[in-house]
Amino acid sequence: TDPSTARDVGSVRCVDATGIIIVFTGNGKGKTTAAFGTAARAVGHGKSVGVVQFIKGTWPNGERNLLDPHGVDCQVMATGFTWETQNREADTAACMAVWQHGKRMLADPLLDMVVLDELTYMVAYDYLPLEEVISALNARPGHQTVIITGRGCHRDILDLADTVSELRPVKHAFDAGVKAQMGIDY
Repeated sequence: TDPSTARDVGSVRCVDATGIIIVFTGNGKGKTTAAFGTAARAVGHGKSVGVVQFIKGTWPNGERNLLDPHGVDCQVMATGFTWETQNREADTAACMAVWQHGKRMLADPLLDMVVLDELTYMVAYDYLPLEEVISALNARPGHQTVIITGRGCHRDILDLADTVSELRPVKHAFDAGVKAQMGIDY
């Protein structure tokens, strides 16, 4: 059978070619990991993917090492951003600059998926206007899936999303003094 055709799954009619919005939020570990795992799956199926990382730095990480050779456009804020900013104006400008890449990706009909990693913080801390984010999400091509990560996702984004997963901490190795490990945490 053609996997792009609609089919019935239980009492729900599914259409495979429709883009959705997925949010990975909550205080637990694994939001970025889930997003990049989904992006890797999409790339493995020949889909085109774009990534914007709002908090991550320029240091090497496994997710970009995996996706870069497959032509995934990864844009990183890369300013050494901290929550206790020494220069809010510069941080806001850096956020807006990388957001321009995000808006470009969201408007690109050739991209099947866009990952907006840590976007929730940019909205929560007023670095990005919520209305602008909602507008860009609503205006994207209909086939395009968007994945948004970060704690404390704004209610309006949660309401717009098709799938929301909230990760919660149960137990974490960091609490036992285990430091972040290459290949596991980055």
